[in-house]
Amino acid sequence: MKRARLLLLAAVPVLVTASVYVLTPEDPGAGGAGPDLSSAYRSQAAQDTKGAESAKTWAEGTAGAASGDVLADAPAGLAAPARKDLAQQLVASAENSTLDWRSAYAYIEDIGDGQGYTAGIIGFCTGTNDLLTLVEGYTKAHPDNGLATYLPALRAVDGTDSHEGLDPGFTDAWKAEAAVPAFRRAQDTARDRVYFDPAVRLAKLDGLGPLGQFVYYDAMVFHGPGTDATGFYGMRERALGKSDSPTEGGSEKAYLDTFLDIRRAAMKSRDPDIDTTRVDTAQRRFLDEGNLQLRTPLEWQVYGETYRVP
Repeated sequence: MKRARLLLLAAVPVLVTASVYVLTPEDPGAGGAGPDLSSAYRSQAAQDTKGAESAKTWAEGTAGAASGDVLADAPAGLAAPARKDLAQQLVASAENSTLDWRSAYAYIEDIGDGQGYTAGIIGFCTGTNDLLTLVEGYTKAHPDNGLATYLPALRAVDGTDSHEGLDPGFTDAWKAEAAVPAFRRAQDTARDRVYFDPAVRLAKLDGLGPLGQFVYYDAMVFHGPGTDATGFYGMRERALGKSDSPTEGGSEKAYLDTFLDIRRAAMKSRDPDIDTTRVDTAQRRFLDEGNLQLRTPLEWQVYGETYRVP
């Protein structure tokens, strides 16, 4: 369900954003619903296709030389299949007003944020390079797919909000391709490589459990992997400067309180009227309840709607 409040978000530069590399793990599902405008937070710097990898390398470098041992010894946490599915439901409640996160594979729409078409489960955009990179990688593995003929047009409109060469057939082609399991797997892989995996990895390096891992993931999705003050990596650095992480001997709850304060302020700095309930009455609620393991049952509110996972 589209929410008019989100049209307040403009296209705001992010220093580092998503480069997507497509592999093929397993995945089910299909459908079509509309994600929110968090794509606007990870917009302009998508022209730097090495950005996300560079930022991830830089951020993980701050965790110290023993990071490999830390990760090897860490529990699966949010990466465990059931918890990962729960994480997608939590994100979908804020991005799509639904718990059915698989319903967004076929979604495609120009939502008026200056980024062209926004599509798929994480809001890939024709104007921000990530959708182009997704289709290019997918086409390498599946040359005869229904989106391949649009690659010249996608390259031409990259970095703009233009539909030239895409209308009128691209949206129908995207929806049709979303019925193909391999394309759904490609979307999942792009989401995991750029957003989920780096967020969970860094949360583990910081000594955070499943709730903290989700807090990082949702921030990565919404703000993008930027190193500026309102990008994920920038917010993490500020939080570490104000509060010791569990790895540094600090309290997990106190550190997450600090991170959520910084994140909420970052959202408000972009738009004073933005709805911050995905932080206030979801993540903060779990934290206040002491649910650092993100155990079910869960109940939370986003944008005035109540969601429950048994």
